[in-house]
Amino acid sequence: MSTSAAPAFPYRLIATDLDGTLLRSDESVSQRTREALAAATAAGAAHIVVTGRAVPWTRHILDDLGYDGLAVCGQGAQVYDAGEHRLLTSVTLDRQLAGVALAKIEAEVGPLYLAASRDGLDGEVLVGPGYAVTGRLPATPFTDASDLWTAPLNKIYIQHPTLTDDELAEASRHAAGGFVTVAMAGEGIVELLPLGLSKATGLSLAARRLGMKAADTIAFGDMPNDIPMFAWSSYGVAMSNAHEELKAVANEVTSSNEEDGIAVVLERWLS
Repeated sequence: MSTSAAPAFPYRLIATDLDGTLLRSDESVSQRTREALAAATAAGAAHIVVTGRAVPWTRHILDDLGYDGLAVCGQGAQVYDAGEHRLLTSVTLDRQLAGVALAKIEAEVGPLYLAASRDGLDGEVLVGPGYAVTGRLPATPFTDASDLWTAPLNKIYIQHPTLTDDELAEASRHAAGGFVTVAMAGEGIVELLPLGLSKATGLSLAARRLGMKAADTIAFGDMPNDIPMFAWSSYGVAMSNAHEELKAVANEVTSSNEEDGIAVVLERWLS
């Protein structure tokens, strides 16, 4: 009597961004997408979350998913073992260089609204006057900018009263690209990171721990901060709601995060 095997899947590693990609606007993951990921993992692939969110803003989502693998958080700064609730690696921002970078950017564009993500499993996100936090994520207000520098940081968030995100990111790279990496991760989210850090950095570390390589990887994303991850991976899929810069370098564009775009692609490969 023969038994039917799970269908083959051409990639050993599935890397998914969270916001605007795996998550719908209400921060849920659809049943269809859950089932498609489960089928792909049953066929031999591993799923890894790669997000700009630091661990404290990611843990509750991973726990809700029943996700117990590795996650790359903080724009590549952190590799987190979700099953053991343990931080495996963490890269922090040189606060002296970050201060110089901020001064150079403000000299170019004027005063900025600031927030910062502190390092660690329970690192707070500090939010200064005028900074608009996206969604319902927890944050701690501050009024004295010197409070930013009292503990290790993963990143600094910047906003500008009049410039668009694209304009602010471009001006920041021009003014301070030799001191920090500038990433645009979503609406209202321009970040200053350790120089050279990207999602590709963290993904490559996590993949190595799993015994996998770039050639084994398919990646899904929606924003310019996913460009390095696409460049590292064998195949990059942009959501239909993605930023045009990411669509331009993607191997294909799928449906939106609200329309099960990840599942659409996985189901095709599995069929």
